[in-house]
Amino acid sequence: MLEKVAEIISNTNAILICAGAGMGVDSGLPDFRGNQGFWKAYPPYAEKGLSFVDMANPSWFHSDPEFAWGFYGHRLELYRNTPPHKGFDILLNWAKSKSKGYFVFTSNVDGHFQKAGFPDQNIIEIHGSIHHLQCLKSCSQNIFSAQEYNISIDETTMRAQNPLPTCPSCHSIARPNILMFGDWSWDTSRQESQMHNYQNWLSGIEKNKLTIIECGAGTGVPTVRYESERIAKHYSGMVIRINVRESQISSPHISISRGALDTIIDIDQLIIRN
Repeated sequence: MLEKVAEIISNTNAILICAGAGMGVDSGLPDFRGNQGFWKAYPPYAEKGLSFVDMANPSWFHSDPEFAWGFYGHRLELYRNTPPHKGFDILLNWAKSKSKGYFVFTSNVDGHFQKAGFPDQNIIEIHGSIHHLQCLKSCSQNIFSAQEYNISIDETTMRAQNPLPTCPSCHSIARPNILMFGDWSWDTSRQESQMHNYQNWLSGIEKNKLTIIECGAGTGVPTVRYESERIAKHYSGMVIRINVRESQISSPHISISRGALDTIIDIDQLIIRN
């Protein structure tokens, strides 16, 4: 099976990398799939009976911003301090060798593709990025970088300590530019710009010349899986679905029930050998 995948990747003219949360697990990022995985990463929320869906809700920024930033501030520091695994580098090397180029479509908000060297103009973060902020009151301020903010967290209570990130224009509390559950105020302008780049790239792709490498995308939030299958159907592309769980996909597409890092390394060895 991996020999066939190596041959497909070697002979393709364009690569679309589709990535979900499972891509980051091999870097040491927590697995939020299911309450048990979330609570293992964040015991204080287990004690309160709060799930990931409960915490990933913009209402906390209005009712208790210290509690909201306890969750997102901790994740911001975690994503900043965790290096992307070797699989990112391998994917970038494959992608850069293709005559029709490449793009990344990801639901991850961790910014690890950029950190691994993928150009920002070749990435669409369909659910936003924790490294960008927006004004909670939706004033005239555009989306702005989170780079200058360092948030201190009491990890026993998961509450952030002041000062919290604020809007540079109106000085109201800021929130991450991430699509949350029940979120009607997410500023989509950055994502729309990325979508424009993505669509421009797709317009130059020839049918039967595209390989879609999908890593760590489950069915809980199926945005990435839907995109892989949609693009494959429209462009007659081949999907290589790599996931420890829920890797099923119909023929002629390929299903690999393994983690992303080990699979990518093994495929790369076969490509080098051939």
